[in-house]
Amino acid sequence: MELPFDLSEISLRGQSAIGLVAFTLIAWVFSSRKLGFPIITFFWTITAQIGVTALLLYFPPAREALGSLQVVVDALVAATREGTRFVFGFLGGGDAPFEIANQSAMFSFAFGALPLVIFFSGLSAVLWHWGVLKMLVKGMAFLLEKGLRVGGAVSLASAANVFLGQTEAPLLIRPFLSKLTRAELFVVITVGFATVAGSVMAVYAAILNEIDPSILGHIIIASIISVPAAILMGQVMMPEDRGATPTPANAADAFGYNSSMDAFMRGVTDGLGLYLNIIASLIAFTAFVALVNIILANFPDVAGGPITLERMFGVVFAPLMWLAGVPWSEAFDAGALMGVKTAVNELVAYVKMSQVPEGTFSERTVLIIVYSLCGFANFSSLGIVVGGLTALAPDRRNDVIALAPRALISGTLATLMTGAVIGLVWNG
Repeated sequence: MELPFDLSEISLRGQSAIGLVAFTLIAWVFSSRKLGFPIITFFWTITAQIGVTALLLYFPPAREALGSLQVVVDALVAATREGTRFVFGFLGGGDAPFEIANQSAMFSFAFGALPLVIFFSGLSAVLWHWGVLKMLVKGMAFLLEKGLRVGGAVSLASAANVFLGQTEAPLLIRPFLSKLTRAELFVVITVGFATVAGSVMAVYAAILNEIDPSILGHIIIASIISVPAAILMGQVMMPEDRGATPTPANAADAFGYNSSMDAFMRGVTDGLGLYLNIIASLIAFTAFVALVNIILANFPDVAGGPITLERMFGVVFAPLMWLAGVPWSEAFDAGALMGVKTAVNELVAYVKMSQVPEGTFSERTVLIIVYSLCGFANFSSLGIVVGGLTALAPDRRNDVIALAPRALISGTLATLMTGAVIGLVWNG
């Protein structure tokens, strides 16, 4: 007798549902005050994540709007390519002065893909100066403040993290950083780890375009729903002291652009710094992983294969990816990507994901991985966070140094929760 429903799909959705609870319980294990569990926030967060994801994926106008964003990415890539061709010639996508035997070998990540960061960073600054991004941040901050009961300062910085970087977003509440409680500061750092900057979203979409042409919409959804997840994880791991008053804040233009041209050029300059930082990180951390694998190659094979950093990460993160809803047969490969993201960064993980042989992951697993990787929670970001926040608020240096490593855990759990949400909601 053929059943009218797919038991395997129900089972996988059950895994994701269990994961939503399990990731929260893991955060509770690390809690500084276990009796301060935010029960109301937990239910509101789960409801908000599922509701927003379902709305953006299955409400036709919203889905069509997200799908159309790929046209924007294609336009940005094409425009950027004109600039890279002019500056870098054939290295940037121009015509080669010789016959090419292997066209795929001509692609240069540094000159072909990454320059998009510089251009998009400039455009983002202009959109902020014109008030477009500012209006979106204010609206989202209002919803977070009312829905999750967080102070104005935390809600504003959290909302800004959807569009800005983990060191740029706190600029909007710079006058309030010294006034934040330790619990509020922990939430701010956690949200920074659990989201990605708008300036790199287009790069991720360009990298993963072959996997899913509408991937940018998913990346945006992941960054949005990771905000309430990060607030929840932050409040679970470090509950606010009883009687503490939330720190208020008013949205302010902390960047102080004088004109559209000033905004564009300062954004381009910031983008150049990000571009160089990404290149340096890719070279250094890719080399480090290769060196570790060279050393591990001297050890005997284990379970029919050589010991590699990716396989070790796969073992560690496989159970967590299973909880997010990945089938066990795919969990080790998915866990390896999650491990690379944590040890190196999400960009390297996305690049490796784009190189995975076709058929390794199901369509559902691909989305769970994309959502779970969508965050700055990695070891290299620790230095960025500590350096950036201590520069903005030198008097909070000791707090930032103490809280940042713990926030790396809560930020990772938040992105895993986001992966579990898409595993629960996605319907093909």
